[in-house]
Amino acid sequence: MAERTNSNMLFANFNQDFSCISVGTRKGYSITNCDPFGRVYTMNDGARGIVEMLFCTSLIALVGAADVPQSSPRKLQIVNTKRQSMICELLFPSSILAVKMNRKTLVIVLELEIYIYDISNMRLLHVIETTPNPDAICALSPSTDNSYLAYPSPVPSPTSPLSTQPGSSSSSSHPSPPTSSPSSTSSQSGDVLLFSTRSLTVANVIQAHKAPISFLSLSSNGTLLATSSEKGTVIRVWSVPGAEKLYQFRRGTREAKIYSMNFNSVGSLLAVSSAHDTVHIFKLGGKGGGSGGVNGIKEGAGATSPSSASVDSVDEPDGGGGGYEAFIEKKKSGGVSSTLRRRSLQVTKSLSHSMGGYLPNSITEMWEPSRDFAFLRLPTSGVRCVVALSGTMPQVMVISSEGYFYSYSIDLEKGGECALTKQYSLLDAGEGEGE
Repeated sequence: MAERTNSNMLFANFNQDFSCISVGTRKGYSITNCDPFGRVYTMNDGARGIVEMLFCTSLIALVGAADVPQSSPRKLQIVNTKRQSMICELLFPSSILAVKMNRKTLVIVLELEIYIYDISNMRLLHVIETTPNPDAICALSPSTDNSYLAYPSPVPSPTSPLSTQPGSSSSSSHPSPPTSSPSSTSSQSGDVLLFSTRSLTVANVIQAHKAPISFLSLSSNGTLLATSSEKGTVIRVWSVPGAEKLYQFRRGTREAKIYSMNFNSVGSLLAVSSAHDTVHIFKLGGKGGGSGGVNGIKEGAGATSPSSASVDSVDEPDGGGGGYEAFIEKKKSGGVSSTLRRRSLQVTKSLSHSMGGYLPNSITEMWEPSRDFAFLRLPTSGVRCVVALSGTMPQVMVISSEGYFYSYSIDLEKGGECALTKQYSLLDAGEGEGE
């Protein structure tokens, strides 16, 4: 099915606390308040392919559009909308595919590199080499205390380091690419690499799925990571940075491309949109959430053994362990207790897998991914949408690729189908302003 889009809207996204929406168009960009809905800022200064806000501040990151003359997708501009001033401009070696920010960190995602900056002085801190990432699959925690970056981990090579390389510490406005490039022929694994933007080191590797990763989302406080694969049938939630599998949810039985995933502000709900026109809301901590996931294994708090991040075969049958287990084993301290813990977990894991076929249905059902708590149906079929949960009202908010904002009421006690309550245009300047 062809995706339904508005040709004038080039970009739309929520800010980090889901209180505002930033929109990029062929003319410029705008900022709209979610509740009450209303346009609060408009600037028609040329096509914008990326417009990202820093919470509710006047700091905006802007990138030009790829297919519009006099607009460069390689140039990043940081502007202050209140002062109408340009803070800085950066030019990159290839097109900027995504921009992520929290109050201390700015992340620029290119197809083969991720650049990490100190947002207070725009100093380049680090450059990470990645395997080809044309969809800019990446998540940055909004939290500065638990500031982690998650991105698809490349298939490891025994002769190469962990695909990270310190960047220049200079604040040059023309950062140079890393000296060595990863092989473009490398295939993507279903592993996710967690990188601390505070210590600039790899914090953990999560063996999340068998199929390649399709979407990643970190919770507001940086302690939860949601992952989906290209199959899109099962969503998993992991502890950060411990990599313990906490929840496993069934989106559907048919494969679908995941368009967006967002936790609510307190990390108790997860909203997921896909190409199948239904938005699913999953409840964390409720019945069937499955602390410890399908294997029924739950480690102690804060444990980082790779065994806890092992993949089950619910949606992606057949396959061995992830590629970074040996790396993590080396990184962990070689103490007796950690060795014993790893061994006991491996034994428990193998027992649970081998016994699964002999257990009665009532027990194996508990290991299945749980279904959604609530859901909504989009008014129009075939649209791409971004979903979020309001931090102030019991409502699910949707931005559609046709240029509309929808608000649905959600019953936080009973769940079920959410009812459409409001619909506004994000592109018509006068519509929906005020109450």
